[in-house]
Amino acid sequence: MLLRARKKPLPDHIELQANGTPLRIRLRADPRARRYLLRLPSDYSGPVLTVPRGGDLQRAERFARQHIGWLLEKMVARPDHVPLLPGNIIPLRGQDHRIVPTGKLRGLVEPALNDDGHSELRVPGAEEHMPRKLTSWLKGQAKADLSTAVTLHAAKIDKPVKTITIRDTKSRWGSCASNGSLSFSWRLILAPPEILDYVAAHEVAHLREMNHSARFWRICEDLAPHTRQARAWLKENGQRLHGYG
Repeated sequence: MLLRARKKPLPDHIELQANGTPLRIRLRADPRARRYLLRLPSDYSGPVLTVPRGGDLQRAERFARQHIGWLLEKMVARPDHVPLLPGNIIPLRGQDHRIVPTGKLRGLVEPALNDDGHSELRVPGAEEHMPRKLTSWLKGQAKADLSTAVTLHAAKIDKPVKTITIRDTKSRWGSCASNGSLSFSWRLILAPPEILDYVAAHEVAHLREMNHSARFWRICEDLAPHTRQARAWLKENGQRLHGYG
């Protein structure tokens, strides 16, 4: 009686040579996937290759090599990663601010103008704790602005909101659950205020229409007349917002 050989498990990554430089690609087995899929996540964690049910290492490597040119173009075109560290510049409500340490161990993050009239974010604490402290502060600012915008838009359509949650989502700027719970990306606080306002209006509109029908878009545009401009802005600049932090 012949026994079928057990398929070897996939490694967690493969390494390919790209223009003489090793390129690490994570492998992710997905039994629900119907095909191989190579993508570049917005969180700067490195390229990922999805392997469908029945896939194997040899075909995964072949697929990756066939698409290495596309991947390199995407990697070159994407904005640089900007950590939340002293000296770096990040946008706050669409306006650039330089991160400046206060030199104090305690205190609160504070937006301010320097002597030259340039905007700063003054952050207390040791340098290794500054990214965490600044991220927490930005999330708080996002929660405040989004809560204000959501309350305003929800009142216009007379719909209650259950909760507002701030997350670090990678594939969407906001979401609406059928129970009235709304969730948003904290990175909206980096964008100009009208962009945050549009996303708030978009999710509130879902409280009436849990779809993207023509009726939904009419509600969305009634709440945020700048919907089309905001969508175009996010399409062009959204990737850049994921480069901070």
